[in-house]
Amino acid sequence: MEQTLKITNVLADPTRYYIYQHIVNNHGDVSVQEIADSFNIHPNVARLHLSKLEDIDMLTSNSRKTGKGGRPSRLYRLSDKVIQLHFPYRNYQLLAKIAVQSMMTLGEQGKQALYETGKVFGEELNQQLALNSTSIDRLAFAEKVNMLKNAATIAGLSPEIQASEEENKISFRIFNCPFKEVTEVEPGTICSMHNSFLKGMFEALFENVNIVEIENMMSNCAACSYQASVLT
Repeated sequence: MEQTLKITNVLADPTRYYIYQHIVNNHGDVSVQEIADSFNIHPNVARLHLSKLEDIDMLTSNSRKTGKGGRPSRLYRLSDKVIQLHFPYRNYQLLAKIAVQSMMTLGEQGKQALYETGKVFGEELNQQLALNSTSIDRLAFAEKVNMLKNAATIAGLSPEIQASEEENKISFRIFNCPFKEVTEVEPGTICSMHNSFLKGMFEALFENVNIVEIENMMSNCAACSYQASVLT
């Protein structure tokens, strides 16, 4: 309860909360001065906000030499630790691990069921976003890419997308894996399910989708990266 009160107290400050969101969207390290400039606050105030977020394990930091002499600069980034608040207490990670391990006892049928479920969920997510818009078939390439990014953001993937309509290619990077803790149970299976989830999102918008995985954060990469070839 003491830790819960500490977390809620830290996040109750709007500026501090928006600083955290800024770092989430930044996909990299930030300095005290960068935060001070971005939020138009004094560096000492920025340092206080960052320190409080680090105190509750939402951020981590390290010192790095700037090459300009003087004291090393302290850089902050997202922590790998998961902070969860449930009232009353719930443990959905444990439920997910039990479910995955149970599916694995079914062998290939269990794996196939996980893949298909991931794909269907990805398709449904995009279709929900399209309910109040023009038919997907009539959307321009840029509109489809934007819908893809919105769906990935809602799914908590913290995406970064670059697209080329001339080449019909989309570079897709994911900086947050919502299944990261569960993936440790069965890395190959969960990553394959996640890939099916992504393919479902793409196929709900584009035809003849071919997705190639370039990097995987489970291999100590900064993000999961994909290259997709599509037809509108």
